[in-house]
Amino acid sequence: MENKVAPVDEMLPKGQLFTYGLQHVMAMYAGAVAVPLIIANALNLPREQVIYLIQCDLLVGGIATLIQALGFLNMGIKSPIMQGVSFAAVAPMILVGQTHGLPGIFGGTIAAGLIGYLISPFFSRLIRFFPRVVTGTIITLIGVSLLPVAVRWAGGGNAAAPTFGDLPNIGLAFTVLAIVIVLYRMLKGFWSNIAVLLGLVIGTIIAIPLGMTNFAQVSTASWFQLVTPLAFGMPIFDITAIVAMTLAFLVIMTETTGDIIAVGEIVDKPVTRDDLTRGLRADSFSTLLGGIMNTFPHSAFAQNVGLLALTGIRSRYVVAAAGIILAALGLFPKAAAIVAAIPNPVLGGAGIAMFGMVATSGIRTLAKVKFEGNHNAMIVAISLGVGLIPLAAPTFYHKLPQFAQLILHSGITAGSIAAIALNLFFNELGTKTADAEPVDSETEFSNDHS
Repeated sequence: MENKVAPVDEMLPKGQLFTYGLQHVMAMYAGAVAVPLIIANALNLPREQVIYLIQCDLLVGGIATLIQALGFLNMGIKSPIMQGVSFAAVAPMILVGQTHGLPGIFGGTIAAGLIGYLISPFFSRLIRFFPRVVTGTIITLIGVSLLPVAVRWAGGGNAAAPTFGDLPNIGLAFTVLAIVIVLYRMLKGFWSNIAVLLGLVIGTIIAIPLGMTNFAQVSTASWFQLVTPLAFGMPIFDITAIVAMTLAFLVIMTETTGDIIAVGEIVDKPVTRDDLTRGLRADSFSTLLGGIMNTFPHSAFAQNVGLLALTGIRSRYVVAAAGIILAALGLFPKAAAIVAAIPNPVLGGAGIAMFGMVATSGIRTLAKVKFEGNHNAMIVAISLGVGLIPLAAPTFYHKLPQFAQLILHSGITAGSIAAIALNLFFNELGTKTADAEPVDSETEFSNDHS
């Protein structure tokens, strides 16, 4: 009997690889370039340096995605996981940058990546603390935490701007959402799977006569520009910067662990401790490479988890194609400028569908959890409550020490830690209830997906 290729290892036709890959890139592009824009504005960098930082960001993000999707040496989980610059390290990077400039940020980034690489085999032992009640909670929390991002995009992008929430912004966002829904329902096969991409393209075309697009940067951007290592000078390895960036990277590793397990659930690929080690090493190496190539810590991009859930396209080669496109955008600024012209409301309309699908995937996982005769309902309830605090009140933790804010500011991280701790308390310590869920994730995943 001929062995069937697993969906995650399926090689699609080249045209489909490019189209699905482009859809992934367009879905995550705004998030991918946001961090260099934030850092550049905080440090008052000139425009040409801002553009260069974005180039470096895209190039390294593409390389990191290829490593994660295809594997390289002892790195990469070989799953459809997009990589990009993480928001988790923005606050410490700004503080470091105000004292030591970009060389201080890059020095801390290199050190954090190296430390993360070395501790990945030990960090991956945490996988035994991720039974389905924990993973389902985390996946749900990822989706719910991302929805405010889509809402901000739908309103115009900048909540402080006077035009935020204007009728044209909201109208365009919901028009795109309606287009995605209709195309997803009415079309079949390949065309249904690219409903998000078609929605983004049609939405951008609609925005042109409304004056809601800006293609000015397309004409001024260069066709081709190389990225050179250490373009801003030799890195500064300040001990305070290294500690701050390493703490931030531990948070990133926690979030990446949740993303990797979430993708494993969605694509029906069991996640073992060795898989997680390879995935975390890829994250860490990409972060180290990022510091050398003038960019910042990298992590798995949760935005694209929603696209996997929405389309059902599980092939890692699609994400590899997206990595190639992302890297190419880093070398061809004019092409990157075209993608950057997609209006925020257009992204917001598509984002509501994608991020909602992430939450749905979490709910689907929780539906397989036993809630009778145990305390799993309390684990889910408290973890979601803790994870939603930063969304409900972003300044809730602002009087706590900086290291505590770093951990708790991310609802995904705070909720993940709460879920792990509560599962230990209720299902591991002392006497377990008869129906308590097993905690050995490797065994559980292998049995469930066989």
